[in-house]
Amino acid sequence: MRSGLKQLTGILMLAAFLLPAFSFALTPAEEREQLETELQALEKEIETIEKDITRTQAEKKTLQNEISLLKNKIRKLDLQIAQSNRLIDDLRGQIGDTTYSIERTEEEVEAKKQQLAELLQRLYQKDQRSMVEIVLTGPTLSDFFNDLAGLQALQDRNRELLEATIDLSLYLQGQKDKLETEKSDEENFVRIQILQKQESQYLTNQNEQLLDVTKGKESEYQKLLTDRQKQAQQIRSRIFELIGVPEAPTFGEAVEIAEAVTQLTGVRAPFLLAVLTQESNIGKNVGQCYLKDVKTGNGETVQGTFVSRVMKPSRDVQPFLQLTQELGRDPFNTPVSCPLPSIGGYGGAMGPAQFIPLTWMLYRDRIAQLKGSPADPWNIRDAFLASAVYLADVGAIKQTFEYEWCAAVSYFSGSCSLSNQIRYEFYGDNVMAITRRYEEDIKTLKGI
Repeated sequence: MRSGLKQLTGILMLAAFLLPAFSFALTPAEEREQLETELQALEKEIETIEKDITRTQAEKKTLQNEISLLKNKIRKLDLQIAQSNRLIDDLRGQIGDTTYSIERTEEEVEAKKQQLAELLQRLYQKDQRSMVEIVLTGPTLSDFFNDLAGLQALQDRNRELLEATIDLSLYLQGQKDKLETEKSDEENFVRIQILQKQESQYLTNQNEQLLDVTKGKESEYQKLLTDRQKQAQQIRSRIFELIGVPEAPTFGEAVEIAEAVTQLTGVRAPFLLAVLTQESNIGKNVGQCYLKDVKTGNGETVQGTFVSRVMKPSRDVQPFLQLTQELGRDPFNTPVSCPLPSIGGYGGAMGPAQFIPLTWMLYRDRIAQLKGSPADPWNIRDAFLASAVYLADVGAIKQTFEYEWCAAVSYFSGSCSLSNQIRYEFYGDNVMAITRRYEEDIKTLKGI
């Protein structure tokens, strides 16, 4: 059975590599159908591997089982990456269709505007003639009434064109909003794919380290499991990976901060740490850009390279300027996240909690009230508190797996709607996997 799964995985991976080169020969409907077929095959393969993982986890903890478990998890992640590739391709197709629709609509709007301009010019010219001129220039009474009828027809046509232009403009705005949503979805899937690749690399390294430390011997593996003192020392010296703060805390310090925040918000410390770890490691680009142009939202990297769309002008620039002024920061030398280059979306998220300026402004007063002083998104304790307040609002305060999983998806995508649960399942699963690791780390740290 396993050899069959391996062959299917190889076929799917080869298909994922080769399909883009031949997609030009397919119609959009055929390509969409092909994507759906591939996704179904991937989902079935992932489900099979999940069952294998669950069965292995239930067995006795031996070196062989641990290695088998790690390999299955890596294989599952490889399939999920292929799945994300197909979803990203599908979204890019939708973005292309929407962009084309926008271009056509803009052309129609411009054509209608041109027709309106010509009609208004003709109406203006007719408007300049007095009633006496109209009567005298027409040889008969019927010419006079014909002229009036023509004027009325022009006015009716003018009204029709105006209404059509307004309708097209509304449709155009709707298409632009749809395009923004599609681009946001694509950005989320690219971010998830980055996380999937990072997790796959982490598991691969873990597997290699396990084999290296144990030399493939069961006795060495069992010794490793019981060596709690050594593990505790490793945990204390490990740096909690947070980017965008002047001094990242050690894991022990991060646990202390998280537990203090738990007392204020009711959000569990290991879950909060897992969300912050997930957010701060996405793309490894947190705090690597500066805003430089308040009109366009463009900026540059910390190395001085030009970057467009560092911050969304209509949404985040003004709140960001207000926030930095209140905190006494230079807005043009305060680090924010960079946009993902493969998407063309916006950056602008601030500090370890990765709040965009507009969202931070909605929460800052509550954070300030809880801590008793102004809130700063670049302050490590404030960032922990802000994340916890948000997570509490979306259900993490219930402290069950289901509510925490849903809160993680909401933190990433804005809601835990059914569609987001399906689309961003990996994100929720990964946060909860990190949570479980932190639960064990915290127990080890405290000598439990």
